[in-house]
Amino acid sequence: MTPTNILACVKAAARRGWPVFPISPGRKGPPRVRDWERAASTDPDQIHAWWKQWPAANYGIACGPAHLVVVDLDVPKPGQLPPPEWDLPGVLDGADVFAVLAERARWRYRPDDTFTVRTRRGGLHLYFTHPTGDRLTNTAGERGGLGWKIDTRAHGGYVVGPGSFVDESDGAGAYTPLNRALAAPLPAWLVDLLRPAPLPPQRPVAVPLVAHDRRSAYLRSAVTDEIRRVTQSPPHGHNNALYQASVALGQLVAGGELTEHEVTGWLSEAAARVGQKPREIPKTIASGLRAGAKRPRKVAA
Repeated sequence: MTPTNILACVKAAARRGWPVFPISPGRKGPPRVRDWERAASTDPDQIHAWWKQWPAANYGIACGPAHLVVVDLDVPKPGQLPPPEWDLPGVLDGADVFAVLAERARWRYRPDDTFTVRTRRGGLHLYFTHPTGDRLTNTAGERGGLGWKIDTRAHGGYVVGPGSFVDESDGAGAYTPLNRALAAPLPAWLVDLLRPAPLPPQRPVAVPLVAHDRRSAYLRSAVTDEIRRVTQSPPHGHNNALYQASVALGQLVAGGELTEHEVTGWLSEAAARVGQKPREIPKTIASGLRAGAKRPRKVAA
């Protein structure tokens, strides 16, 4: 893909109203611009400036600002077999799993009904519009997703734009449009499957600090503020908020004002309330506490 051709592809995506941004040449990432979701643009002048600076860059499409949900139907690596729940006749890859889901939903699945891209390893990107309603975020495989070898990208996610060429350790190839139709509306049955599960009723996280003096009152306020940072974080920002809260309270742990056990308990409960993945919670808290320990903080009596 020459710089001239990739720029034509970028402009074509922007004309569809899909905000774009540059990513590393020959790669799926990382983005070349900070805060890519906010920076992504359809403005021709901005696009020209970016590709003048990085003429060989691939590009990403910011799914949230584009009001897109992209269903990524992947293919297995050599020797990889479906898990038991998807060990069904004719199921060999993500496209087959998606066809089964569509059949269960009594939805006629035809890949040529919407904008479709063949990915570099032979999978498919199905583009759907989702302009209003639930804020859908990214999913991966069977953990909170649709099924084996199916990922989705929406708010907080991007896809490598059609026309990009990627050469990485697991394969090289172009992202090639198979059908340039308008992106079809996301089917209602997919909205239902991708809609986040409702969170349990929110109860305040108990902070049993006896506020009988200024010091205890300060500690209670500090802990409550950091718990609020986690419980009020946006859907795609839970992990970052948990890390920042862990750093802040980790300073107080290092200063001897709080114990690591109680801080871990409070923050774990807060993270669980917003639906953060159980496997991520202890690792994020431990990392934040280690960072906070480098700058111990004490509270004046």
